[in-house]
Amino acid sequence: MANTDHLISSFLKSSAKLTQCPNPDTPEYAFVGRSNVGKSSLINMILGRKDLAKTSGRPGKTQLINHFSIEYPGDRGKPSWYLVDLPGYGYAKVSKSVRDEFKLLINPYLQTRENLLCTFVLIDVRHNPQGNDLGFMEWLGEKGIPFAMVFTKADKEKPAALKKNIELYIEEMLTTWEAVPPYFVTSATKGTGRDEILAFIKETNELFAEI
Repeated sequence: MANTDHLISSFLKSSAKLTQCPNPDTPEYAFVGRSNVGKSSLINMILGRKDLAKTSGRPGKTQLINHFSIEYPGDRGKPSWYLVDLPGYGYAKVSKSVRDEFKLLINPYLQTRENLLCTFVLIDVRHNPQGNDLGFMEWLGEKGIPFAMVFTKADKEKPAALKKNIELYIEEMLTTWEAVPPYFVTSATKGTGRDEILAFIKETNELFAEI
């Protein structure tokens, strides 16, 4: 069983197009979300680092596919999996031409990256179900791209409000989905959800290795 307590993580590379991405020979997990969803903070929390993924107050700053190499202790320098920080979607403060460029970068990656095992869609749990999030997940479902929902900023809500907002999302998802995709409740500040996400990744890696 891999030890996920002390991950060895490092920035690998940024890619402006799919052909520049690393060879697709390692399990890969993508993280994507809307503006101010807390993506960089969550990635740093999961990896046990303070500033590996750079945070910014400017929406839409991530405009490249950023790969991070993750190793478990004992793997002897071979990456166990890649964490991928993707450009976001639905940025109101970004021009339409830039949003179109995002689609030209993200969509081919999500549809054709053969080693992409799961896309984690980050959702700010403080808000009611948002059209951008629901539309993006519907598109993933239509394309047959495996994904999981990650509710962020759980520490910003009281327990009753947190439970209500998650139930609203589940109710909304069930209007078009037969079953709710896997989901995780997280707080980058408190470390909530880290163990669950890493356990999910480890289990998925093991299934992938058996194929």
